[in-house]
Amino acid sequence: MDFGTNGFRQGKQIMRVVVAGGGLVGLTAAAALGQAGHEVTVVEQASEIRAAGAGIGLWENALREFDRLGIGADVRSAGHEIDAWFFDAAGRPVRPAGYGDDAHRFLFVARPELNVLLADAVGPQRIRLGDRVTGFTETGDGVRVLLESGRHLDADLLVGADGVHSKVRAALVPDSAARPDAGHYAWRAVIPAGAERPEGTVLTVGRDRTRGGYSRLPGDRTMWMVNQFDVGELPGTPRDRALARAHNLAENGWHDELLRMIEATPEDAILENPILLVPELPHWTSAHVALIGDAAHGLSPHISAGGTLGVEDVGVLRACLSATADLPTALREYERRRRERFARVREFSAEIEFAADAGQFARRYAAFSHWMLTTAPYDEN
Repeated sequence: MDFGTNGFRQGKQIMRVVVAGGGLVGLTAAAALGQAGHEVTVVEQASEIRAAGAGIGLWENALREFDRLGIGADVRSAGHEIDAWFFDAAGRPVRPAGYGDDAHRFLFVARPELNVLLADAVGPQRIRLGDRVTGFTETGDGVRVLLESGRHLDADLLVGADGVHSKVRAALVPDSAARPDAGHYAWRAVIPAGAERPEGTVLTVGRDRTRGGYSRLPGDRTMWMVNQFDVGELPGTPRDRALARAHNLAENGWHDELLRMIEATPEDAILENPILLVPELPHWTSAHVALIGDAAHGLSPHISAGGTLGVEDVGVLRACLSATADLPTALREYERRRRERFARVREFSAEIEFAADAGQFARRYAAFSHWMLTTAPYDEN
């Protein structure tokens, strides 16, 4: 095949694309670029498509991209719509004036079901399991993608969607390893639903910079979650540690059911994670490489927008690639647009993190969600 110096196949504008990482954002990117006619290969280190984490909230910004892929209805069917209220530790509800219901609604989806839908949209023949992208070498007209197996793939574009521990980012931007958000931890688990409130308690803002609650999932399941900044010492088991923080969310009988859920959750079902942040990078792209999702901008999950922002990356990358036949120009435009948006996202994230109480949290979060929804990038290309 004849490939031009701009990385596109002459006359057809079809690229060979390697996507590093088979998670939510990587699979979305592969499905979108495959739908656009490009030859896509996903490289995923796991032996099967699976999901880290329990569930994820998706805003309308992300659902529009899934609609474009033809799986929007299936994703909505697999999820549970949350009409979020904010509570203090005694269960008093708070909702700020001046914002409509749309600013408080999102779809909560179990990650495994979502990844199966996306993998089907990509096609199993395009997914290479049990291997990992470890680096790359750029040439004048393409990129050689290096694999852990010792093999390589030649491509026009490498998309780094390999998360906060990204090997693609490490090769593109040395000394950019993800850093601990000191003292910030999260605990969560999915368990069979019981007698807890079907409307859930997301999100409760408690003492000592603790936040959490629970939400129903389809299939008679419930996901509980607790996170805390400045956790201090961590004695005991993960369940002990989650339960200790959950008491910060439970006053006067509010959240007795959350305490019971955590007490009854098997130890090996509890996910405990120190939160890692990707430092602000000097660049996200080169002539043949682009970082997307957490690989580019891993943020604290307390704003509950990481998945949606990663899917937004895909939409902007797709639109930029379709707008010009010059790959470096398209990637520069993608980076410009996303970096501008993330400058504001980081400001909102800091404001929400340091909210003093449930009322202030509710106001700041509603301002963020309203901004996210009303400024969402969307392109019909």
